[in-house]
Amino acid sequence: MKKIAEKVGKAKISKEILKTLSDKPAYSVLGLKNELLEGLLTNIDTRAVKSEYAISRAFKNLAGSGYIEVIQSDNKDYARLTKEGKQKNYSLILDNENVLVPTSWDGLWRIVILDLPETRKNEREALRYLLKKAGFVCIKNSVWVTPYAYEHLFMNIKKDLNLTTEFIIFVTANLDPETQTEFFDIFGFGK
Repeated sequence: MKKIAEKVGKAKISKEILKTLSDKPAYSVLGLKNELLEGLLTNIDTRAVKSEYAISRAFKNLAGSGYIEVIQSDNKDYARLTKEGKQKNYSLILDNENVLVPTSWDGLWRIVILDLPETRKNEREALRYLLKKAGFVCIKNSVWVTPYAYEHLFMNIKKDLNLTTEFIIFVTANLDPETQTEFFDIFGFGK
């Protein structure tokens, strides 16, 4: 039981590090560790942080997995998320049970066209996973649709991954009647 509790604690520390780094271009490693130790970050249970060692291990594991990079400057270490770290953070956001998914339709459809080449297969698969987690449905090979307001999240992902025409997002209320009826059926809306 103790090992399971330790793993849960380490996972919480890692998630909090990713979340905190997602808000800033870079963050002082020492400052972040001190905040974790003092329990100043809101989403961390201070009982999970038993020692500086647990925090150091979390940093080392995140860096070893390629999610963060540590940069030395002026005798200080700074951490920042890598592209993979940003994708991991987005996945954690969507995996969170507390994420609020809109329950009422605002009358707008979000349509995404995803066309990444085979050379970027890992990014393509990660984006497909995120689209599914956000409630998008694939209606054609590279066309995804949802009634839920996730366009801002995916606009940020598009910007972070430096995608231009490979990832196109439409938000519209105007569809032909046959397509609108089909979308109503897919998402279980009454007409």
